[in-house]
Amino acid sequence: MHEKMMNRLKITWLTLAFVATFIQQGVFAQNPAKQVRIINNFDKEWSFIQEDVPGAEKEVFNDTKWRRLDVPHDWSIEGTYDKANPTGRGGGYLPAGIGWYRKHFTLGENLANSKVTIQFDGVMANSEVWINGHSLGIRPYGYISFNYELSKYLNFGKGKTNVIAVKADNSVQPASRYYTGAGIYRHVRLVVTNEVHIDNWGVYITTPGATVQKAVVKVQTKVLNESAKSADITVETAVLDPEGKVVQTVRSSQAIAAQNNGVVEQNIEVPRPRLWDLTHTQLYTTQTKIKADGKVIDDQLNTFGIRDFKFEAATGFWLNGQNFKLKGVCLHHDGGALGSAVPLSVWKYRFTLLKQAGVNAIRTSHNPVAPEFLDLCDQMGFLVMDETFDTWTAAKDNGEMGYNRFFKEWWERDTRDMVLRDRNHPSIVIYSVGNEIHDDLNSPEGFKKYKDQQDLVHQLDPGRPVTMALFRPALSKVYTNGFAETMDVVGQNYRENELVALHNQKPNLKVLGTENTHVLQQYLALRDYPFMAGQFLWTGFDYLGEADWPETTFGQGLFDRIGNWRQQGLQRQSWWSDQPVVHIVRRQDNGGAGDWVNNWTPTDFDTYDDAKVAVYSNCDEAELFLNGVSLGTKVKPADDSPRLWDVTFEKGTLKVIGKNKGKVVATEEFKTAGPPAKIVLSSDRLTMNNNWDEVTFVTAKVYDANGNLCPNADNLIQFSVDGATIDAVDNGNVVSHERYKATERHAYRGICMAMIKGKHAGKAEIKASSDGLESGSLKININE
Repeated sequence: MHEKMMNRLKITWLTLAFVATFIQQGVFAQNPAKQVRIINNFDKEWSFIQEDVPGAEKEVFNDTKWRRLDVPHDWSIEGTYDKANPTGRGGGYLPAGIGWYRKHFTLGENLANSKVTIQFDGVMANSEVWINGHSLGIRPYGYISFNYELSKYLNFGKGKTNVIAVKADNSVQPASRYYTGAGIYRHVRLVVTNEVHIDNWGVYITTPGATVQKAVVKVQTKVLNESAKSADITVETAVLDPEGKVVQTVRSSQAIAAQNNGVVEQNIEVPRPRLWDLTHTQLYTTQTKIKADGKVIDDQLNTFGIRDFKFEAATGFWLNGQNFKLKGVCLHHDGGALGSAVPLSVWKYRFTLLKQAGVNAIRTSHNPVAPEFLDLCDQMGFLVMDETFDTWTAAKDNGEMGYNRFFKEWWERDTRDMVLRDRNHPSIVIYSVGNEIHDDLNSPEGFKKYKDQQDLVHQLDPGRPVTMALFRPALSKVYTNGFAETMDVVGQNYRENELVALHNQKPNLKVLGTENTHVLQQYLALRDYPFMAGQFLWTGFDYLGEADWPETTFGQGLFDRIGNWRQQGLQRQSWWSDQPVVHIVRRQDNGGAGDWVNNWTPTDFDTYDDAKVAVYSNCDEAELFLNGVSLGTKVKPADDSPRLWDVTFEKGTLKVIGKNKGKVVATEEFKTAGPPAKIVLSSDRLTMNNNWDEVTFVTAKVYDANGNLCPNADNLIQFSVDGATIDAVDNGNVVSHERYKATERHAYRGICMAMIKGKHAGKAEIKASSDGLESGSLKININE
């Protein structure tokens, strides 16, 4: 997987190879003749202030005392938890308000006749952008990517400065049912093109009917002529294989009138293609060149995968002729302690854990995600439900003042921009245009709202179906009033028996669980009915917000905020993984209403004699041992339910052995821990790169003198680092109110974590200490 991802990144950055020099100190270098389209990272050296400042949009304004930082940046996660914060339970009780960003830069005189555009991947929220004091526009929706042309307001030449100013305002609260973050929390780029150029998101690639023998790659390229005269152009498109070698090149010529556009459609045959699927994430690339008078005047690279998929009413989901279930999870956009400004390595870390749990699909609940999130789904082999909105015109929680305020004016623009941006990703197999919508779907107006959105998506991307996450359909009568029949795929949250009953009544409908819990009954609804295309569990990871104080986090993920396996994650792995799985869990609090935990060390209130023990396993047989004595063997139940034992507790070792056909294929054991004695550090990697998207996860675990994890330890751990920086700390505890931007954290269930970023090339040493414990240390290498 690592080698494939490196090849993918090499191809992605081929465009930047045209750029001989990069932005330095916010200054564009002169444009060498060989450069065509220039794409410059615009993340560095912004000035920021967390308050509303009159006049901050003006070109001449004194921002020298503002804080200097790089974006992406989420200032809300830097704040303190407070029950009185207006974000409330939805926003996770973290601060909201207004923040300003300003950036100074210069441009060479030779760029004066070019088109200069700034591209934001996301600003939270209600953003307004100015260039040299001129307002470029507003975008209320904080999750959407957008761009503005700057050319006519820019100053070109040596010593002539330009100023971008951005106001981000999420002061109207509560604005969401879950944590949003605040500020320029995704990447920014400055793009320079010729006046005749490829439109933004103007290359559309499809591969309908692809087989292992042959594929036809259909490429549609939209070219804008923003010059004062007609242009005779040639569109040259090459398909590059996953190693970057040209497979075939086609050329098409067209005249485009001044201040007009043209669309060129090309078909490129690829013999014996390497199909994209969940285990072979082969990614091809189109290299599109726009030529005029024999010269290249614009160029662009776009990655895609060659694959064919469909949803069938009787048999569910198919990819490249293979029928299987979508084993999905819902994911919100936050990265726990890092807030909404999430380095890509956070998603790599989380996706790796999801793969281990048997997950193969992700629902982007309930909004557009960062573009690199979808790149990673392409690279690591996840299928995606790409979702637009959580609400339409009707709010959900009492007092919520979110996107429902803007839906009527902005839904079309926001939907259009998401689909145009995302439609080349092979991972995306379905769009969702809403989640548990409270608008009246039993009225002509409700029908029209859905149909208008579905029609727009079909217009922009005809090859993919559209759904939405229905909720309590009996109340809105969508299963009897004809609404369900308008949907390409009927998606429903929970109440799986109703969805099964709908299909049994109307077997021509395609059905999909868009949001599901972790209980056995809902799992069986997927396992036992071929027409159920898949399910998306709520949720893959714990997420910030949607919690009642003192909780700050919704804690029903397969994993907690820092990637510790939750009980439901262990059980789901036993149901969804293709590998032999065996896990022990025990009920805390003398078999009462406590949590099921994955250890054999009682807490102070665990004074039980009779310990309730469950084994999650997909093995034919599971045998449980206490201190070497067998407590019996139990075979796999027909319904895959847990295997249960009543165990008289005694200190020592609890072990389970899983067998298939009499052969041991999986084991797990726990030993009762003694008093905490030492800290042991580990990390997800020993080498990292020194850039914003790289984070190393350093885990501190408290062990006893014999090397057993102490699951009841809550020691305060202090982290220090030489040669790197501590970006955040966390422990996954949903009721902890400790600050994330800190250098210390209490252990929770014996574990806490520091997220480390590079400072410069070389070696970095991370240390962790606590009163009364032996300290731990770890070294990592940092590449420039």
